[in-house]
Amino acid sequence: MNNLSELKVYKGKVRDVYFAGEDKLIICATDRISAFDFVLPNEIPNKGKILNKISLFWFEKTKHIIKNHLISSDFEEMKNLTGTDLPEDFAERSVLAAKAKRIDFECIVRGYITGSGWKEYLKKGSVCGVKLPPGLKEAQKLPRPIFTPTTKADKGHDENVSFEFMADKIGIELAEKIKEKSLRLYEFAREYLLKKGIILADTKLEFGILDGELILIDEAFTPDSSRFWDAATYSLGKSPDSFDKQFVRNWLIKSGWDLKTPPVPQLPKEIILKTAELYKKIEEIIIK
Repeated sequence: MNNLSELKVYKGKVRDVYFAGEDKLIICATDRISAFDFVLPNEIPNKGKILNKISLFWFEKTKHIIKNHLISSDFEEMKNLTGTDLPEDFAERSVLAAKAKRIDFECIVRGYITGSGWKEYLKKGSVCGVKLPPGLKEAQKLPRPIFTPTTKADKGHDENVSFEFMADKIGIELAEKIKEKSLRLYEFAREYLLKKGIILADTKLEFGILDGELILIDEAFTPDSSRFWDAATYSLGKSPDSFDKQFVRNWLIKSGWDLKTPPVPQLPKEIILKTAELYKKIEEIIIK
């Protein structure tokens, strides 16, 4: 049997990736949590299993819109393919995925104005350079969803960029296709979730190229990559109740930490447990 450490490709902020032959990867979602581009010192119990389960759900739901990197979530298949006695903990938090050429941009779709987008709007009347109508309130639904890419940084900070910048780097045809698929995926998930009493405020998607074709990679509509608001308590002019990582961000903002300089503060036990509870709740809502 191979040693697991010999298979590792790299350790991301949240996921660990391992070789499974020349053209396949095992992607393991850990319980690590990141915020403001830092990995926090505390883990969230069972978070990786929840992210994996939600992503598997959406990969299946959205494959009529775009293919994705998923090959299998069968644990025995992963063990046999790698010849490695993988830890049993891998079983619910890992997938076997096709090795695609990653597009080095995070593709963000915003349907509502909130977070850093709201702060920019107050100063400039725009979000990531996209001009918006005057007079919007915090958490207001936008006239139409907007596509706002960022750079993709494995270390350090992602940076907002214009669609034109992205198109200049990867080509206008590919950029237009990514934008179109991102908007379609968001609108599909938004309509699905609204029927379950959840507002999908925004989301982050990632894409790759496999055999010359654009595919969806990484994760899909998880509480790490999306803002999920409770439609029952939603109202304009304030940050809505959410089932996602924003709960942790809010605590960090109030903690007195400057959000830029390590060390990142330790999360109190009650914040860890509440975050785990919120993640479990949105999993149940999405998949029930």
